[in-house]
Amino acid sequence: MIDARATLALLLRHEVEFIVVGGVAAWLHGSPLLTRDLDVVYARTESNLRRLAGALAPLHPYLRGAPPGLPFLWDVGTLARGLNFTLTTDLGDLDLLGEVGGATYETLLPRSFVVQASGLEFRCLGLRTLIELKRAAGRPKDFEAIAQLEVTLEERERIGGSIEPRDLPEGS
Repeated sequence: MIDARATLALLLRHEVEFIVVGGVAAWLHGSPLLTRDLDVVYARTESNLRRLAGALAPLHPYLRGAPPGLPFLWDVGTLARGLNFTLTTDLGDLDLLGEVGGATYETLLPRSFVVQASGLEFRCLGLRTLIELKRAAGRPKDFEAIAQLEVTLEERERIGGSIEPRDLPEGS
């Protein structure tokens, strides 16, 4: 299971531009489902790729599911040539998404908000957009999360306000 707090703190320390999406974002919005990884959409600017490569290098990122010993060089060039990376790191599984559902960091930025959780301040995808992306992915594992997130959205609309995000899940 990912240590989301430590991973996010590392990205923030290195001033990486990213938005939390996926299961951790769902958790922050109120979903009871725990996730085993952290999904982030990252800016693909050259300076951000340098910060991201440097931030993660000490965590020994490796392609999740790749056979041991497969040559894999973690650097700016690898990030620039790729787009989405499913990694295993010393802190757990991390999915780096240059694009999700056809959307990039730049297009998702206005649909995100700053959240304070577990003593950190970072960007998280808005609830409506999270539901849209999960629906577009069409994966069976997302169906239960979509149903729970739609109930959360309905409750927010019913009470005419927002629900404060909660801290990151323990052990994640």
